[in-house]
Amino acid sequence: MVFNSLVFLAFFVVVYGLYRVLPHRGQNLLLLVSSYFFYGWWDWRFLSLIFISTAIDYVAGRVIGSSGDAPRRRRIALAVSMTSNLTILGFFKYFNFFADNLAALLQLVGLPTFVRHLDIILPVGISFYTFQAMSYTLDIYRGHLRPARSFLDFATFVAFFPQLVAGPIERASNLLPQIENPRTVTRAGIESGLWLIFWGLFKKCVIADNLAGMVDGVFGTETATGAASLLALYAFAFQIYCDFSGYSDIARGLSRWMGVELMVNFNNPYFAVNPKDFWARWHISLSSWLRDYLYIALGGNRRGRRRTYVNLALTMLLGGLWHGAAWTFVAWGAFHGAMLVVYHAWAEKHVPKGAVDSGRWLWLRRIAFFHLVCLGWLFFRASSMGQVGQMLANVFSNFAWDAEAGNMLATLVLLCLPLWAVQILQVKAGTLMAPTQLSLVPRAALYATLVLMLLALGNTGGGAFIYFQF
Repeated sequence: MVFNSLVFLAFFVVVYGLYRVLPHRGQNLLLLVSSYFFYGWWDWRFLSLIFISTAIDYVAGRVIGSSGDAPRRRRIALAVSMTSNLTILGFFKYFNFFADNLAALLQLVGLPTFVRHLDIILPVGISFYTFQAMSYTLDIYRGHLRPARSFLDFATFVAFFPQLVAGPIERASNLLPQIENPRTVTRAGIESGLWLIFWGLFKKCVIADNLAGMVDGVFGTETATGAASLLALYAFAFQIYCDFSGYSDIARGLSRWMGVELMVNFNNPYFAVNPKDFWARWHISLSSWLRDYLYIALGGNRRGRRRTYVNLALTMLLGGLWHGAAWTFVAWGAFHGAMLVVYHAWAEKHVPKGAVDSGRWLWLRRIAFFHLVCLGWLFFRASSMGQVGQMLANVFSNFAWDAEAGNMLATLVLLCLPLWAVQILQVKAGTLMAPTQLSLVPRAALYATLVLMLLALGNTGGGAFIYFQF
C-alpha cells in the first residue's frame, strides 16, 4: 500500500473518520492496528519482526530506566536491545552481501567455498523502524529520556504508519510524547497538512515518476551517449529528491491531520554550498541520527584533527552501507565522507567561525557543489562499479548531442520548473511553507499550475517509492 494509490486513499478515509470520533486511548489503539494493517499489506509475515523488535526494546527500556544504581544491568539491557536489532537488520539486509563477498574471497585464494546464498526477502522499511527503535533505548541509557509506561503507546511510536516505511526516522523525545498525550487537530494543521500532501504527491507523481523512465532507459543500456548519460544523471538527482522528499512531505501532512508534528526531513538540499551544509539539508533524520549515535560515539571531534577525519569518513561509510548491501553504496558513502574530510580540513583554515554564506559567488558555489552531489549519485544509482566507469567514459569520450538528448533536456526542464520556482520562493521567504503564505492571486496561480500538471502528467499507477528498498 503506497500513499499515491486509491487503496491508501480508501484506507486513510476510513482510519481518519474513526480517528476523529474516538477518545485519546482509542485513537492510539486505532493507530497501532491500522499501522500493522498498513505494513502487513505488503507481507503480513514481517509483522512479527516489528513486534519482536518493539517488545525487546520496550522491556529493555524499562529495565534500563529502573536500574539507575545497577550499571551492569543497564549495560546488559542495552546490549540485548542493540544486538537483537542489529542481528535482525544484519541478517535480512546484509547476510547475502557478506556471504557472497566471503565466497568470492575464498575462491580467489583457492579455498573451498562453504558459504551459501540464501533466498532472503528484504522487509520494507526495516532500516527505518530499526534505527527509530534503537534510538529509544540509547536515549534512555544516556539519561535523555524516560521509558514509556504503556506498551500500546510505545508500539504505536515504532509503527506509526505515516512514517513507518520511509521516515522521517523519528526520535522518541519528539514523537512519543505526542502519542502519550491527547492531540488536538487544528484548522491550521489541516490546511498546512493539505499543502504538504499535495506538494508531496506532485513531486512524486509528476516529477519523480516521469523522470524514472528517462533514468531507467539510460542506466539500463550499454549504448547510451555521453550527453544522454549526463542528462540521466541530472534526472536521477531530481528523481530521487522528489521521490524521497515527496514521501516525507506526505507523511508530515498526514500526521498534521492527526495532530502530530513530524520533523522536517529535507530543506532544499540542492541549495547547499558544501558537504556539511548538504547533510544539514538532506535526509536530516538519518544524518542527525548518524551524528548523535555514531559519530559522537566514535569520539566526534574531541580526540584531535586526525581522529575527527577518521570518524567523519567512517560515519559516512556506514551511512552508505545503511542504504544498501552493495559496493556502490559503500563507494557513495566513501565519496561523501571524503568530501566532508576535505571540506573540514579546508574550512578550519579559511572559514571563520559563525561565517554566513552570502555574496555574489553564492549561486556559483551552489551550482558547483550540486555537480559534486550528482557525481555521487552516479555511485548510488549504478548497478555496479563497472557501470560507473562506463558512464563516466561515455560522458568524457562519447559526448554526442542529438535529438534524443534535446528531448531529454526539454522534459527535465519542463518537469522541474515548478520545483525550482517553489524552492526559490521558499529560500527567499526563509520557510518551507512559503507557498501557503502567498496572497490570493499568486497562490491560486501556483495551485492551478500544479493541479493541471498533476492531471495531465501525473502517474496514477501507484508507483513504489525508491526508499522502500532501504
